Amino acid sequence: MRKINVGIIGTGFSAVSHIEALRRLPQVQIVAIASSSQEKAVEKAKQFGIPKAYGSYDALIHDPEVEVIHNCTRNYLHFPINKAVLEAGKHLLSEKPLAINSEQSYELNELAKKSPGISAVCFNYRHYPLVAEAKEILARECNKVHLVYGGYVQDWLLYDTDYNWRLDPLQNGASRVIADIGSHWCDTVQYVLGKKITEVFADLKTVHSIRRKPKNQASTFTSSNEKERENVYIDTEDCGSVLIHFEDGTHGVFTVSQVSAGRKNRLYFEIAADTATIAWDQEDPNRLWVGKRDEPNREIVRDPSILSPQAAALSHYPGGHQEGWPDGLKNLFLEFYAAVSERKAGKTETGHFSFATIEDGHQLMKLVDAILESHRLRKWVSIS
Repeated sequence: MRKINVGIIGTGFSAVSHIEALRRLPQVQIVAIASSSQEKAVEKAKQFGIPKAYGSYDALIHDPEVEVIHNCTRNYLHFPINKAVLEAGKHLLSEKPLAINSEQSYELNELAKKSPGISAVCFNYRHYPLVAEAKEILARECNKVHLVYGGYVQDWLLYDTDYNWRLDPLQNGASRVIADIGSHWCDTVQYVLGKKITEVFADLKTVHSIRRKPKNQASTFTSSNEKERENVYIDTEDCGSVLIHFEDGTHGVFTVSQVSAGRKNRLYFEIAADTATIAWDQEDPNRLWVGKRDEPNREIVRDPSILSPQAAALSHYPGGHQEGWPDGLKNLFLEFYAAVSERKAGKTETGHFSFATIEDGHQLMKLVDAILESHRLRKWVSIS
């Protein structure tokens, strides 16, 4: 069977993680990579043994050999690149957020409806085995959800000397912590519940209104010890909490932070329903806690021999052989490329796959915009 040819746009953290995950899929091969300069593209192509290197994304998109494109660029480039890929009729997997705002994501959603290609957004946490198990338990054992709570907290921007391109609204957008990690929490919980968030009340905070930017900019999730710095004014949020209502009336609240010391990448949720509370933590991803009122609580471990069929399909090693973040990304890619293969075989419907679509990405952009508006107006805002 002929392999599917893939092109990567971008050379940073996201691009490298995509490359490593793709190399675990037998049905694909990476044939091209593009960067902001020809020199950087050539350097990454040599590093990863990729045959073609391009100094512009447009050249890669119009390479006739490239069938699928992964957009792993900075946020401000998501819209123009995604638009160009969709207009070219090629398959697209975009990093999140889908665009800078919901006006842009609306346009992408309309283009995706007309495109012959499969398109998806990289919300990878819904592809963990025990997240799928939480969804199954909720549907099988519970009738009504009372309350949802949790958050996504990190510490990589704790100090005023921490700086990264994500702190620049021109490159990252008007929202930082909500768009970058809050969107992941919202997507994961909406997926588990099978319900959309319809209304929000937000309280956001900028901890460091002035940061001391190093002359040589650090990469994401790294610190700089450089002494020569300049003051930069910051108006995007470092942390915050959001009250939420779901479409069925369920209430919830989540907290996001990039200034919580010791928390490296903690996405966690608890879903309190009529017969059980279900809890999961991304930093301990192979355990799912199920709380009960009148019987012992139980803890489910990631073991395909005891999981539901839906969750077991996402678990690739026996119990006790731990799987984590790279495996969730791999699971997303396995589903996405299964859909691409079906489309290449002539099938037009792909509704049985669970990856986030362009439509999902657009809904989350509307949610981000509503949260910013709620914080500004200090009141509840509905998602149109």
